[in-house]
Amino acid sequence: MATTVSFGLFDWVDRAPGSLGELYESRLKLIELADQEGFYGYHVAEHHGTPLGMAPSPSVFLSAVAQRTTRIRFSPMAYLLPMYHPIRLIEEVCMLDHLSQGRVELGVSRGVSPYEIKCFNVDPEATREIFTEALDVFRAGMCNEVLNYTGKYFEFHDVPMEIKPLQHPYPPLWYPSFSQAGVEYAAQHGFHFMCLGPPSLVTQLMEQYRQINAAQTNSADRLNGHVTTPKLGAMRQIYIAETDEAALAVAKPAYADWYKSITKLWHRNGDSTYDQFFDWEACLAGETILIGSVAKVREQIQRVVAESGINYFVGSFAWGSLSPAQSRRSLELFISEVMPTV
Repeated sequence: MATTVSFGLFDWVDRAPGSLGELYESRLKLIELADQEGFYGYHVAEHHGTPLGMAPSPSVFLSAVAQRTTRIRFSPMAYLLPMYHPIRLIEEVCMLDHLSQGRVELGVSRGVSPYEIKCFNVDPEATREIFTEALDVFRAGMCNEVLNYTGKYFEFHDVPMEIKPLQHPYPPLWYPSFSQAGVEYAAQHGFHFMCLGPPSLVTQLMEQYRQINAAQTNSADRLNGHVTTPKLGAMRQIYIAETDEAALAVAKPAYADWYKSITKLWHRNGDSTYDQFFDWEACLAGETILIGSVAKVREQIQRVVAESGINYFVGSFAWGSLSPAQSRRSLELFISEVMPTV
């Protein structure tokens, strides 16, 4: 039986030509289109100290999304938990859940960039422990009328939890990763899962997820146990045009601008760790960016879905110096020519 695939939109809200207000408005209009066309979700990245992150407070941007849409669900991908006070996060999530009439989902992460983490005076070596405690506090605060918690990094005594989410016991949780350790953690807790990487890696991680998740289904301590069918998704940057040549001509310089944004903070610290990971030629060859005609992009998506068995495909259509009109036209082609065939 063929897997039913739903679709999502991913966004860095990275710096682009024009004013910041114009950038936000162009993104909101793109999300409105995805909402009208039946996309399941919109996912916004959280970044700090870098032009990659012009929406460093996801809750603020998503409150606008909540008011401009009616059906699409949305999530940070992801809240960087070591940068948050857990009670403040609980309150913000509850507000968003009610503002959106229960459409919030919640990506969580400990963060990848040590340089962004240091912006908040947090020790990068401690983020795993802080993440675990913050998530424990989040769950306890959501599920109890009074919060009591004692840990290494957080301690709360008799704190009233007056605001509760609309979704019970709390919004569904996501975990993004492209590592075996990450997928193991996600699968143990039944998180919705999103990954990057070439088709072979996606296939490997999804198979690993299914095996671990099946063995943990009845575990009482699963953080996402209230979700019966986890979404297993792959994300791709996409630009579609009438021909392969036309798409490449537009996308290559736009990607170069995006590349400068995603590597800027790393390079500022003399670190080239991710240069090859995001290299244009390597990403084209590895099909982590999909650039071309409808026929080419459609075939690439159909193949990764068939090989990996994912039930969720996520595209990023606005990045770098792509104009709002170019991003919208690419998304329109995806909606009309690709989605019906996947």
